[in-house]
Amino acid sequence: MDRAGSQPSRRRILRGAAALAAVPTALLLPASPAAARPRPLSAAYPPTEWLPASSSNYTASDRPTSYSLDRVIIHVTQETYANTLAIFQNPQKKVSAHYLVRSSDGHVAQCVREADIAWHAGNWDYNTHSIGIEHEGWVDQPAYFTDALYEQSARLTAAICDRHQIPKDRSHIIGHYEVPGTDHTDPGPHWDWVRYLRMVNFM
Repeated sequence: MDRAGSQPSRRRILRGAAALAAVPTALLLPASPAAARPRPLSAAYPPTEWLPASSSNYTASDRPTSYSLDRVIIHVTQETYANTLAIFQNPQKKVSAHYLVRSSDGHVAQCVREADIAWHAGNWDYNTHSIGIEHEGWVDQPAYFTDALYEQSARLTAAICDRHQIPKDRSHIIGHYEVPGTDHTDPGPHWDWVRYLRMVNFM
């Protein structure tokens, strides 16, 4: 768990997903059809599918009562969408994010309730006060940053900011690489921050 700093880095965890690729798809999905139904959060959100992370991979909480929410942290998975979901659902991995955006069509999965603390930033203080959004892709492969991914992610971030009164600027919408103590570089040099912030502010 990143609170104690004793777990392997998120990058190593995500890279270890290759072994999960051979696991039958049925083992990676929620146990019942009802658990996989879309979970409407707000009319302002893009369509969002509830695909929960293992309860071993986040901390139950009651934010913003327990902790104020003051930032959104943008991540890139360094993995496929399917493998990232499998990692979040594996109780041994000790990693999660609130949302995951698919590259091909911008489809959004919610994996952790916003009230709960996802383990995504590698910094406990930042985890407690932030919403983490993962994006399918690799930092050195800009083709993964599709128009659909940008649009749906920006719509999601705008709705989160409106919901929690978070300013829509670069001081409050940050990259994982900006978290103190991190060894991560995501979302990387190909992420178009100017475009993204413009979209967030016009949603």
